[in-house]
Amino acid sequence: MSLENFTPQLTADGSFTFVSQEFGESFHSHYGAKQESFFKFVVPTQLATAARKPVLRLLDVCYGLGYNTAAALQTIWAVNPSCYVEVIGLELNPSVPKAAIAHQLFDNWNCNHTEILTQLAFEHQVQTPRLKATLLIGDARSSMALVHKSDFRADAIFLDPFSPPQCPQLWTVEFIQQLSLCLHEDGFLATYSCAAAVRTALLAAGLVIASTPPVGRRSPGTVAAHNRAIKEVLEFSPSPPLPLPPSSYQLSQAEKEHLLTRAAIPYRDPELSDSAEVIAMRRQQEQQASFLEPTSRWRKRWLSGIEGTDFTSTSS
Repeated sequence: MSLENFTPQLTADGSFTFVSQEFGESFHSHYGAKQESFFKFVVPTQLATAARKPVLRLLDVCYGLGYNTAAALQTIWAVNPSCYVEVIGLELNPSVPKAAIAHQLFDNWNCNHTEILTQLAFEHQVQTPRLKATLLIGDARSSMALVHKSDFRADAIFLDPFSPPQCPQLWTVEFIQQLSLCLHEDGFLATYSCAAAVRTALLAAGLVIASTPPVGRRSPGTVAAHNRAIKEVLEFSPSPPLPLPPSSYQLSQAEKEHLLTRAAIPYRDPELSDSAEVIAMRRQQEQQASFLEPTSRWRKRWLSGIEGTDFTSTSS
């Protein structure tokens, strides 16, 4: 796919995004691409706190335009300029990060690391005295095998594929299990999705979960961690402009009951090789045979409280 296939689209915070012709979705919310990177990924994974360590490791699943990695580097080095950062990015389409550089999309970020992002986009490797970054191109399911071989343990994982209906292969129990194995015992995984199928997959992978505050829309995101780490999330009060109490991170009763409906039946990909169509069909068949509560009944019960949210985007 050539760079000409990507036309910058303005979002509400003044930053730009692209629309994927392959997946039929925008790479970011129209509410703000830049703010999404910071408040859906960097803030929930507590990188400002983790940056105090001498070495910090980041796994960016679906690197895309490079916004999430850019936000992470800005945050980490603002706190601790001497922090040594190791980044592994997984990206299917190498044209996307190249197009972001070609269209100069970081110019309005006040980003100090455009040279690093440019080299990573075009050469897929960056090595400096305080950074080792690698961009693995291809199916993320295959790339994860290389990550495992390197014994990489991430302090933060950004899970940012296209939506579960469009890209189910990166939301399956099996793929998220692979991510869990690469997550440090004190680390955090963050995603923009609050879909019940995604949260069930995180739980099935042995992680515990909590909601992250909505950013620009009513739908929350999700943060996941091993048991010891999640306690810090529930005690964590984010910095402005998200002055919310710690209880904001705990699942509401509606969210808990959503995990008991057919919407919560996860995507499965036993060999980590099936097509999106096969994965979606497998889940649909499991839903049809399920005795779990229909999601429509749950939705009616909680309509006044969940109206306008995206909890039901993958429900049935």
